[in-house]
Amino acid sequence: MTRSMTAFARTEQTLETGELVWEVRSVNHRYLELHLKIPENFRAHEMRFREMLQQRLNRGKVECSLRFNARIQQSEIINVDTVRVKALVKVCQEINALLRQPSEVDPMEVLQWPGVVQESKLDMKPLFAASEGALSHAIDDLLANREREGARMRDVIIQRGNAIQDIVNQARKNMPEIQVRYQKKLRDRLEKLNVEVNSDRLEQELVYLAQKMDVEEELDRLDSHLTEINEILDRDEAVGRRLDFLMQELNREANTLGSKSADIASTNASVELKVLIEQMREQIQNIE
Repeated sequence: MTRSMTAFARTEQTLETGELVWEVRSVNHRYLELHLKIPENFRAHEMRFREMLQQRLNRGKVECSLRFNARIQQSEIINVDTVRVKALVKVCQEINALLRQPSEVDPMEVLQWPGVVQESKLDMKPLFAASEGALSHAIDDLLANREREGARMRDVIIQRGNAIQDIVNQARKNMPEIQVRYQKKLRDRLEKLNVEVNSDRLEQELVYLAQKMDVEEELDRLDSHLTEINEILDRDEAVGRRLDFLMQELNREANTLGSKSADIASTNASVELKVLIEQMREQIQNIE
């Protein structure tokens, strides 16, 4: 199934202790590149989050962030290390005894001392389990969005491929007429010059020119590449790199058609092919 690499998903889960919010966004990238932004108390579970993303995603630059909004009642609880506070007050009093102008101990300054205020400890085990479940839902939504966009891109690629096939079919149909017309043009020029020509040598040259103009092999390869593109689009795997390689092959054949062109129609066909191939490439750059 064709999937885009550009998508966004957001999942919220409400718990007794607070609210978990996952946001996952991805854009096109050559490989899978993960960037996680999670609260410090979830760091112990970071590797598990990465594993979940790596198991479900193949390519793309993925930015994944987790927010945990603790409930107000939980955040209003302030735990103070009274042992540390008593030690600080005692030290301040001893310093004041040595000073000529002692000052009162400011409670707010004491609270700002490292380790005095202790955050209430949460039971992280259920939070880890809940965050995994929420991330799984977020990845499901991300993949669904990728698939919807990928289906649209697939239709565009097939449409452009059909247009290329029409040009290839027309070029194959026109080639005999183009060769005959080109040979007639050469004969007419020789007649106008009114010079004696070795008929055997002329026939050899005409055969050589016909071989030089022959693009049947290039047209066959274009047919083969287009068939392979349609087959790849139906695979249930990451297909972006294979399609990108085929775009290079299509472009190579289009260039060869242009270099062998001996007629304005075949030149125009080569140009049209390149335009369509580039349009396909723009879509494929964003396919997983």
